[in-house]
Amino acid sequence: MTEPGHIDQQDGRLAIAGDWTLVHYATLKRQVERLAQAREPSPEGVDLERLAALDTAGAVLLMELVGAGPLAAIDDWAPDLPATRRTLLRTLGQAMADNQPPEARRVRPLRDSLARTGQLIEGLWQQQGQLLGFIGLTLATLAATAWRPSRWRLTSVVAQLHQTGLNALPIVALLTFLVGAVIAFLGATVLRDFGATIYTVNLVAFAFLREFGVLLAAILLAGRTASAFTAQLGAMKANEELDAVRTLGLDPIELLVLPRVLAMMLTLPILTFVGMLSGLLGGALVCLLALDISLIQFLAILQRDIPLEHFLVGLSKAPLFAFLVAVIGCLEGFKVSGSAQSVGEHTTSSVVQSIFVVILLDAVAALFFMEMGW
Repeated sequence: MTEPGHIDQQDGRLAIAGDWTLVHYATLKRQVERLAQAREPSPEGVDLERLAALDTAGAVLLMELVGAGPLAAIDDWAPDLPATRRTLLRTLGQAMADNQPPEARRVRPLRDSLARTGQLIEGLWQQQGQLLGFIGLTLATLAATAWRPSRWRLTSVVAQLHQTGLNALPIVALLTFLVGAVIAFLGATVLRDFGATIYTVNLVAFAFLREFGVLLAAILLAGRTASAFTAQLGAMKANEELDAVRTLGLDPIELLVLPRVLAMMLTLPILTFVGMLSGLLGGALVCLLALDISLIQFLAILQRDIPLEHFLVGLSKAPLFAFLVAVIGCLEGFKVSGSAQSVGEHTTSSVVQSIFVVILLDAVAALFFMEMGW
């Protein structure tokens, strides 16, 4: 008949007795925890002569009582123990001695926050370095294929034009129309106090010709098209289609990136022009309904007071915004590691980066044109 495992304390010594198996684990665990609070893990004063059956559950409890290091050297201090039990205890001790849990790190809020800030800055620096390198690779590939019409991917460019341009026209036109109406409402509300509601026309025209037309169209493409580029290329990488393209001797930059970049650079100026017209139309509708400014008067004020250079300033920013949005979307697609989570993370990253870059460059361009007097 087996004896349940237990620990006897006699003259300061711990006598390990009975069966130390999974059946008695709960009882033995409570005894070991109680003793562990009163003594450090050590083989001194531990007697294993009365140990009966032993399995891995009991061996783990003995390790908590004795320690991983001493248990690995059990042949030195318990040579009379049966060989099978010594082998089990020694193997467990050696395995745990080589894989000690890390020490608890002391929390230092100031230093930890500075360390996290440094990691973020370093990650941002590496990210921008990768972006500049990818821009250079794209421009080099474009220069290499520009003078070779046989290598142009016209079918891919047309397909991307349809996806990025034609399909985006309704949402761009609707959004800019509504924003134009809102700006006209705000302008009319503020300017009414000064008796200058007629200048609402100038406000809407300046806002959309110089800034909002290209900015809203670029932000919409950043959220709609850059994310699509990342998801498409990320799925291709996850399915090892990019490796297949390289195996066939084709350049993924030339085959997949250039058509998307060229399509975006052709699409965004068109969408910008549509956005300008829609924004002016929204402002004209508000002026007609709220300010009794007819459409003919609205157009006359535009022709008289708004120089053509404002339209050219707004339109000149579109190709640069399109190039950066497309490049960022493609780069994040190439950085996908293969899992669905990675696709989602890099899709989110491409949208955030694209919108940030567009707004940043628009602010820099506004300051530059203002200083140049354009």
